[in-house]
Amino acid sequence: MYAKFAALTALVASASAQQVCSLTAGTQPSLSWSTCTAGGSCTNKSASVTIDANWRWTHALTGANNCYDGNTWNNTICSTGKDCAAKCCVDGADYSSTYGITASGNSLDLKFVQKGSYSTNIGSRTYLMETASKYQSFTLLGNEFTFDVDVSAIGCGLNGALYFNPSTNDANAGAGSYGTCCSEMDIWEANNVAAAYTPHPCTTIDQTRCSGDACGGTYSSDRYSCVCDPDGCDFNSYRMGDKTFYGAGGNVDTTKKMTVVTQFLKNAAGELSEIKRFYVQNGKIIPNSQSKVAGVTGNSITKDFCNQRVKAFGDVDDFTAKGGLVQMGKALAKPMVLVMSIWDDHAANMLWLDSTYPGVPSEIEASAPNSHVAYSNIRFGPINSTVAGLGSVVDPGTGGGNSGTTAAVSSIRTTSTTASVRTSTSTSTAAGGATTGIAQWQQCGGIGFAAGACKSPYTCTVLNPYYSQCL
Repeated sequence: MYAKFAALTALVASASAQQVCSLTAGTQPSLSWSTCTAGGSCTNKSASVTIDANWRWTHALTGANNCYDGNTWNNTICSTGKDCAAKCCVDGADYSSTYGITASGNSLDLKFVQKGSYSTNIGSRTYLMETASKYQSFTLLGNEFTFDVDVSAIGCGLNGALYFNPSTNDANAGAGSYGTCCSEMDIWEANNVAAAYTPHPCTTIDQTRCSGDACGGTYSSDRYSCVCDPDGCDFNSYRMGDKTFYGAGGNVDTTKKMTVVTQFLKNAAGELSEIKRFYVQNGKIIPNSQSKVAGVTGNSITKDFCNQRVKAFGDVDDFTAKGGLVQMGKALAKPMVLVMSIWDDHAANMLWLDSTYPGVPSEIEASAPNSHVAYSNIRFGPINSTVAGLGSVVDPGTGGGNSGTTAAVSSIRTTSTTASVRTSTSTSTAAGGATTGIAQWQQCGGIGFAAGACKSPYTCTVLNPYYSQCL
C-alpha cells in the first residue's frame, strides 16, 4: 500500500502556517508503549495518538462553512493555497463519537464506520505522538518492532494497516495536484484472511514534492513515474503458496489475538540485508511461512527473495530500480513516524491483498460497518529484545525452511494486559505462482501495469481502470 501524499495539508501548508480552529475540543487519546534493551528489560512510555488532518473538519476561519468537502476545495471560500491558508482552519476531533477511535492503556481500537450526530465517518488514520505537538519517531535499521493485534473483526476487503514513513503529512488516500513522495515501510497490512509486509524504497531519502502524474502510484497515468516504488517487495503467505498458515484456525489463528515481530537486520557493511517476521500466539513463537512458489525460496524479505518473486509473478521490478533493500535501509536509518489505520480501497477493492470478493467499498461499508481492529502492546528495541526466547528460535529465513517449527515462550515482554478476543469466520481465495501465463487471481492489467496473458482457462477481466485480474 503506497500512494502519494494527499493534498489537504500540503495545499494549506505550502503557503503559510496552518490555521487551528477551536469549535471542537481536541484531546488526543492516551496510548502507552514500551522501549526494550538488549538484556530484555522493557520500560513503559506514555504517549498519545492524533488523527490525520485529512479526516478533520476544515472550515472557514470566521464561521462553520466547510472549506473542504470530500476531495474538493470550496472555491467560494478560497481558491489558492495562500488564500486557503489565510481563510481556513483545521478543527479538533471528537475521537470516539465522530471517528470510532478509542484507547485504553496500551491498546488502540479503530472502528471502520462510525455514525456521529452530524456525519458518518469511514476509516481512520492515526499517528503516535511523543508529546501533544511532536510525533514519536523510530529508527528501525538494526532493531525490531513488535506489537499485538486482533484482526478477528476485520474481514475481506478491509485493511488494518500499521506502517512507517518519514513524513508528518498525509500518506495514504489523497489524489490532489500536489503531493510528496517518500519511503514507506508497511509492517502490517492485514485482515482475518490475509496479511502482508512490504518495503517501498525511493531513490531519494527525504521527501520529494511531486505534481500530478509525476507522483506515480495509483492515481497517475504512469504508475512508476515517481522516485518511489509503488509496489514494493511484499511477503504475503497466501500469495507465496501457503494457504493454511494464516487465517481462521491456521498456524497463525486470526480468530485470536497475536503478536507480530518484525526485525530489520544489517550486514557487515551496515546495510539492510533482511526483513524477518515472527509471530507469537498461545505461548509459541512461530517463524514466518516458507515460500511454496516454484523458483522462490525463503520466508523473509531479502535481495534474492525479491528478485525471485518478480520473475515468478512477472511483476514490474520497480523495487530494484528504486534501490531495493539497500536504499530502503538508508531510509530506515533515519527517524520514521508510526501510523496505524483502518481503510477500504476505492482504487483496487483490496484485491492485491486478499483476492476477489468482497472488496467494493460501498458494499463493505453497508454490510460490515462494525468492523474494527485493535493494536496493542507496542514494543521497540534491539534485535531479540521484545520477546523472551526469540533469539533461540532456529529459523534460516533466507532458504530452507522451518515454518512449522515453534518454540515455547516463557514470557512475552509487556507492561499491561489487552482487550478480549473476538471471533469471526471467513474464507478467501487468493493466488499462488504460475509457470506458464499469469495464474488465477493474479493481476494481468491496469493503468501503469504491463498487461499479460492469463494461464488457461482463465481470462483477464477488467475490474476497474487500475486493476484487471485473471478470473
